[in-house]
Amino acid sequence: METYRQYFEEMPCYLSVHDQELRIVDGNRKFREDFGERIGERCYKVYKHREDICPECPVVLTFQDGKSHASEQLLITQHGRPVQVMVHTTPIRNSKGELVVMEQHTEINEVKRLQNLLAESQARYARLFEEVPCFITVQDRELVIQHANRRFRETFGPAVGRRCYQVYKHREEPCLVCPTLETMGDGRAREHEEVLTSEAGAKLNVYCTTTPLTGPDGKVEAVIEMSTDITQLRELQSQLTSIGLLVGSISHSIKGLLTGLDGGIYLVSSGFTKNQPERVQKGWQMVLRNVDRIRSMVMDILYYAKDRELQLEEVSPATLIGELQSDLHKKATDIDVALEIAVAPDAGNLPADSMAVRAMLLNLLENSLDACRADSAKGAHRVRLAVRRAPPFMVFDLEDNGVGMDRETKEKAFSLFFSSKGIKGTGLGLFISNKIVDKHGGRIEVDSEPGRGTRFRVYLPLEARPSVPVVGTP
Repeated sequence: METYRQYFEEMPCYLSVHDQELRIVDGNRKFREDFGERIGERCYKVYKHREDICPECPVVLTFQDGKSHASEQLLITQHGRPVQVMVHTTPIRNSKGELVVMEQHTEINEVKRLQNLLAESQARYARLFEEVPCFITVQDRELVIQHANRRFRETFGPAVGRRCYQVYKHREEPCLVCPTLETMGDGRAREHEEVLTSEAGAKLNVYCTTTPLTGPDGKVEAVIEMSTDITQLRELQSQLTSIGLLVGSISHSIKGLLTGLDGGIYLVSSGFTKNQPERVQKGWQMVLRNVDRIRSMVMDILYYAKDRELQLEEVSPATLIGELQSDLHKKATDIDVALEIAVAPDAGNLPADSMAVRAMLLNLLENSLDACRADSAKGAHRVRLAVRRAPPFMVFDLEDNGVGMDRETKEKAFSLFFSSKGIKGTGLGLFISNKIVDKHGGRIEVDSEPGRGTRFRVYLPLEARPSVPVVGTP
């Protein structure tokens, strides 16, 4: 008994024994040191300085069901020091065979301090994750988004549980080159640029970084993808750095136009020398045609490089499109595409910048012709342009049965320098067309599916904006 009493006395925790009236009938040395000689007093007064029984008292519960119970409690020593403890109760029998309860209080102040520090640290990191001014997701090995921060959710909508390429690429299959999967495979961080599409349809240029998250075994379990919005930066840089690339990409076309211009000038000059009016006329038509093409190309560059003001006048779509038809007829014939143009008899005129609208329609028509040329699955191809008056707009319907576009390509079609034609395209045509329509106060709608073809529907207002005067009006 003395040995067991010594064990009881020297236990590095508070040990006390309680009778059914919740009086303390025994206590070990550590108990007496911190709570005093309180044998015979009720436990709630000794430990809590209370005058009534504690709610959910583990000692009471043990007396009721004869089982051990555990809980966390805050005790107050005789010197007023708060002590956070883990409580365990055990039913035992005293020497008289009566049921009593031994209560063990293990001090966990340090544990609670560390828990609080951990909780505070987790809260700080959670706030950082939520409020950092970039898009952050955590993706598992199946590219399913497990976590997304506030800015990501606000921009791309509900994301958790969906695959990344569905949320911000609107794709149904993984991207051909996926840095997240590469990081998942080798555990190395990646950096790359992407063009994403927000929930509202806005295009965003982002700089992405992928970082692996490893488990206890050192294997990659997930990947953090952090994307910084650099859309404004790219818009500014594009004005300064891309002109050289643009000029390089169209230099061959300019050279061809200049060669045609030289040929026309030669015919004009030799026609005058030889007194051959028909030769002069043929050469002059070549000069006019090539000058017009050069003007169109320069206008594309100007619309990209400078915010050109509109020069509105009353424009006849029938006249404008008639000029385009003669320019595009040879190209359509060369690639075996039927070009159909129909202008409603009552179409009338509209206030527009004729050069700008001509450039816009030319870009759209050439895009449709190229889409037909790239399609080898069909035996016959056609491009049809129909113009009708539908107040308050003049509507231009352009339809082709070419290769068509998937959702991702369609959403990026009007993005600067985006081209589905590879090195054959500058990525300016549709961007400039959209810009021209927008400056007129109109809009372009696109309907397209892979293999079916594409329809562009352009709406130009029949009334000019009040801030843009029409030439020839008071």
